[in-house]
Amino acid sequence: MFSIVDRLGAAGVGLLIFLENVVPPIPSEAILPLAGFRARTGAIDAFWVWPAATAGSVLGALVLYGLGAWLGYERLHALAAKRWFILSSQKDLERGRALFDRHGSKLVLFGRCVPLIRSVVSVPAGVGGMPMTRFLLLTAIGSGIWNAVFIVLGWVLGENWDRVEGALGPAGYVVLGLVVVLVIWLIVRKLRSRNSYVGTHRAS
Repeated sequence: MFSIVDRLGAAGVGLLIFLENVVPPIPSEAILPLAGFRARTGAIDAFWVWPAATAGSVLGALVLYGLGAWLGYERLHALAAKRWFILSSQKDLERGRALFDRHGSKLVLFGRCVPLIRSVVSVPAGVGGMPMTRFLLLTAIGSGIWNAVFIVLGWVLGENWDRVEGALGPAGYVVLGLVVVLVIWLIVRKLRSRNSYVGTHRAS
């Protein structure tokens, strides 16, 4: 990561943040403070760090938004009706769509400031058909705030920039743990529903 930032400068920061949005395990909590520290030392252009990082965030989010739009609600809804599709039920999708219809703008804006969620929130925005202009604006605002905070922290902390990741690491693991639990719960519930369906039809 050090070598990419030093070799490519602000463009390297943008590239890493782009990848972080598409491949969530890459932590922006480490990339951005490092960028702030290297900008402070003059190793990279301080003027371009924040714009490059925010552009990377928006482009990465756009890829996942496009994936969600390509899948589409109707296709996912049809898949959810199949017994082998264990990640969600049609009722879950319907509830999710209703929630996103009511609070989609808030979810995208504030979701950009939550580890892990900041990447995956782009997919339901695409599935739900959020207008691209609104999605890009909300993503740019949320990402811009997130990026600015961590770049400034890296600048202020200097050589201790890595403390930011250490402080936020547990929070990221908590969010990841909650997501894993949610996925397991959805799978178990789908399996139970499927077994109940099979048992009922055998009895009849």
